[in-house]
Amino acid sequence: MTYFIVGYYAFLIGTSCVAAYYKQRTAFLLLFTLTLASFIVGLVGGEAALWTITVCAAIIAAAAGIAFAFREFLTIILGGEVAKAIKSAPLTATFGLFMIMIYVVAAIFAPIIAPFGQAEVVGASFAPADETMLLGGDQLGRDMFSRLVFGARNTVGIALLTTTLAFLMGTTLGLLAAVRGGWFDQILARAVDVLMSIPTLVFSLLLLSIFGTNVFTLVVIIAIIYTPPVFRLARAVAGNIVVMDYIEAAKLRGERSWHLIFREILPNASAPLIAEFGLRFCFVFLLISGLSFLGLGLQPPTADWGSMVKENATLISFGKITPLIPAAAIALLTVSINFVVDWMLYRSSGLKT
Repeated sequence: MTYFIVGYYAFLIGTSCVAAYYKQRTAFLLLFTLTLASFIVGLVGGEAALWTITVCAAIIAAAAGIAFAFREFLTIILGGEVAKAIKSAPLTATFGLFMIMIYVVAAIFAPIIAPFGQAEVVGASFAPADETMLLGGDQLGRDMFSRLVFGARNTVGIALLTTTLAFLMGTTLGLLAAVRGGWFDQILARAVDVLMSIPTLVFSLLLLSIFGTNVFTLVVIIAIIYTPPVFRLARAVAGNIVVMDYIEAAKLRGERSWHLIFREILPNASAPLIAEFGLRFCFVFLLISGLSFLGLGLQPPTADWGSMVKENATLISFGKITPLIPAAAIALLTVSINFVVDWMLYRSSGLKT
């Protein structure tokens, strides 16, 4: 038995006892459950498995520390109701906000952060990581770190533009259908039902094969595909609002449909729509990455995380993690956005702890 194993179990048992002594029930249950699980995992996997648990626990602890520090930072620099909301936010939400901020900074300042251009060949094919290329080279000898940073601008930027366009179309049509009703509502609802009956990936592949794969076509097609779900949500939310007394009073005053939409309905429907924007962004982001992986998304030499996974997939057979780096960037952004959206949905539901 090595010193690491002895220290590992001594630390877990000792911290469990401290948590129990100070009546920290949640911490005690977490630590003692980890201790029991470690006994089982250690018997099966040995010291290597315990090292894996230690590394994972250290990563989680570091993420929690970053989230806590970022929450305190936002609380200090922000004021009023925003600071109170951030102060009560869970660590998962503030961690998500921190990671989103990192992605935004990388996207905006990509030419400054990246040491090389996204299409610049600076080394040998599949070159190992060194002081020049921090993450090594890809199949053409381009710097993986530079392409990863530019991928934040390209993939995330286009996904954001597409989601915004889909929301502008879907929200406007949904609110307008709820206000006007009648044949206008029925025609739009049936058209949306037809579009939503077609599988998203199949529909996008078909349209991109017909109209080409340039950026403009990609944005327009995916925006059209994701407009129907936004329309249905906006129509459902607005349907519960248009029957309110203050809407009837506004109609009696002779207010027009656009006034009802932007002044009366939209402010009261903003919370679920904002949360849906975050979720829909994840779907659009993943679809663009998937299409790029299949060769119908962003075209070379534009850096895109989906195509980067495909281009370097052969390295997995040699035990290299190079193709997993852009995949991890995709997964981390998706999880971070979902953390923030969960918190926003919780707040908009009116639940209190």
